[in-house]
Amino acid sequence: QKQLRSENSTAHDFYSGLQKSMHVLSMVVYSIACLLGVTGNGLVIWIAGFKMKKTVNSVWFLNLAIADFIFTFFLPLSIAYTALGFHWPFGKLLCKLNSTIAFLNMFASVFLLTVISMDRCVSVAFPVWSHNRRSPELAARIALGTWVLALLLSSPYLVFRDTVVGSRNITSCYNNFALSDDYSSEATRRLWRMRHKAMIITRFLCGFLIPFTVILICYSIVAVKLKRRQLANSAKPYRIIIAVTVSFFLCYFPYHVFSLLEISKNSSSHEMKMALYIGIPLVSSLAFFNSCINPILYVFVGPDFKEKFRQSILSTFEGAFSEESVLGSLTSRRKSRSASEVEVPRV
Repeated sequence: QKQLRSENSTAHDFYSGLQKSMHVLSMVVYSIACLLGVTGNGLVIWIAGFKMKKTVNSVWFLNLAIADFIFTFFLPLSIAYTALGFHWPFGKLLCKLNSTIAFLNMFASVFLLTVISMDRCVSVAFPVWSHNRRSPELAARIALGTWVLALLLSSPYLVFRDTVVGSRNITSCYNNFALSDDYSSEATRRLWRMRHKAMIITRFLCGFLIPFTVILICYSIVAVKLKRRQLANSAKPYRIIIAVTVSFFLCYFPYHVFSLLEISKNSSSHEMKMALYIGIPLVSSLAFFNSCINPILYVFVGPDFKEKFRQSILSTFEGAFSEESVLGSLTSRRKSRSASEVEVPRV
């Protein structure tokens, strides 16, 4: 019996120490993401919104920066919540807003990346038509549509997120999927599990699987078209778009995997509980960190970084958001080919 108590005490100390380590790691990552995200995305908003010539690409990246800025601006609430031992002193409204904004950022970002890939695909497949029809105004309307769709998909968190005062007067901010104060009945718990599963599956399909399938198809078409037309140099401006897309994939794929594991049939086993216990804080921190990566990518992956960065920050972002080289080469090549064939290009 003494040995059993000793083993239980050792296990409790281990889990307690592990929990504290995860909390400290989360706060460190959140703090870095907040600092870099607010300053970096704020700089992108200032340059792309007020200092640069408005182009279709600058509209796309401006909206990406706005999504990341809003999310990182609210991160201090999550940092404080973790630091206070998961006590939420900010009220029910901010509890709802904090989660809604997190998922609004995720949906808006992946939808904008999908729209960018479709825009690039159309630009390469139909360069003359694209040259005549693409405009910043049209891009702004499409971006607004992506925000509306993202808001609709993240709005359930405005409904389900709730606060409850527990033992030791600690207020928790949690998902009240059954919209109930009493989870003692099996019917209430079944409703909670059903809605929880529906939310995670919808989030995975609409916020990851479907958008990335479209993105892969679009960039496959772009790669084939550029290779056929022997326009290898025209692929350089795509580096920044591909880098942003890959970073989103790497940051959010583990998060969705662990979310699906959470609702799997094996989630009740001891090994799975341990994996989720350790993994979810890590993958959540990685997903949050994505919001501060994009401004860094714009600078370091943008064309001719070293020369442009020496000149000015503005020219660095102009290079990162450049679209003229691709469209210009594609359009001129299509026009010259059309002229040689004595055809009038369709507009």
